[in-house]
Amino acid sequence: MSEYLSNAELHQLTGYARSAEQTAWLKFRSIPHKQDGSRVIVSRVHVQSWLEGKPVLARAGMNVAAIR
Repeated sequence: MSEYLSNAELHQLTGYARSAEQTAWLKFRSIPHKQDGSRVIVSRVHVQSWLEGKPVLARAGMNVAAIR
């Protein structure tokens, strides 16, 4: 099993086949994801946490502005 959802699993989760609609569905539910061209990449761990009602946090990287 992959760390990321397959296209079929993403379609089953969102109910949409088109990446733009999948992205909108994920964004509305605050599920972190990345767009790679026309492909949507979603971590299986993020979906599991969302289904369990746990807060889903995406790491945005280091906040360089906070270093002063």
